[in-house]
Amino acid sequence: MRTAGMKLSACRSRRDLEVRRQGGKRVTGTVRMGLLGILTVLCAAALLPTAAIEPHLAGASQGRAVEQIQRGESDASDSAGDGTPDFLRLDTVEDQEAFRRWFVVVAEYQALRPPKELPAEINDCAALIRYAYRNALHRHDDAWFQETQILPMEALASVQKYSYPHTPLGATLFRAKPGVYKPQDTLNGAFAEFADAKTLKNLNTYLVSRNVRLARPGDLLFYYQLEQFSPFHSMIFVGRSQWPVEGESAQVDDVLVYHTGPVGRKPGEMRRVRMEELLQHPSPKWRPVEGNSNFLGVYRWNILKEAN
Repeated sequence: MRTAGMKLSACRSRRDLEVRRQGGKRVTGTVRMGLLGILTVLCAAALLPTAAIEPHLAGASQGRAVEQIQRGESDASDSAGDGTPDFLRLDTVEDQEAFRRWFVVVAEYQALRPPKELPAEINDCAALIRYAYRNALHRHDDAWFQETQILPMEALASVQKYSYPHTPLGATLFRAKPGVYKPQDTLNGAFAEFADAKTLKNLNTYLVSRNVRLARPGDLLFYYQLEQFSPFHSMIFVGRSQWPVEGESAQVDDVLVYHTGPVGRKPGEMRRVRMEELLQHPSPKWRPVEGNSNFLGVYRWNILKEAN
């Protein structure tokens, strides 16, 4: 899936990102490395109030949830009947917003970094989603910043209800078998660390609309392209970019990112596009419009569906 201007120059974007952080001055070599080190420390320091509060709030909450599951005392309700237990849903506006913001920050950053720095596990569209999902639920402390090298332009609060991998379901975050949630699902393989695009769509998200104008940051666009080896394909709606690239306004709010998956014998690549580009794609099958039967619609995570 290519159009003129769709492919972002990751190396240039990373360079421009560093330049913007230095007030427009270009730096190289040892100076750049030193400045990046300072940026890491400053960014972590800016988030210290959140990090200092998080262990107490999130740790206590997830600790109780895990203990309840182990003792068989957890709330087994699944008010939506979608297979996601209510104890996993993010039931405060603050947590929902924190998840959304971290999910799109993590996802978009993968499209901006040099390809050689892309985590090896991100090899298709579903892998990108799983990576961003896990890291959106992570505790964003200094160790996390050092490991991911993701430096948001502003301090963001983390999800407080629980944090990956110490969630009520451990690291097995994705529903892998159909059915309403039951307590035994924590032991029978109903949840897993892996989920392909089809499973993410069918068991972990719900349809919002086939109107892309209703997409919110963190929502997913799904396609079904029968002629492809892996027919289900997904894109992440970022909305307003944390890092507008050269030529973009700071108010750009229709950004999407995705991984192409393998293309022939090539491993594929990350891409970052604008919704307006997608709507005018040369191939009608990739246009996210209601008249395109290949476009399945806008989907939202089950954990953002409030318990009744």
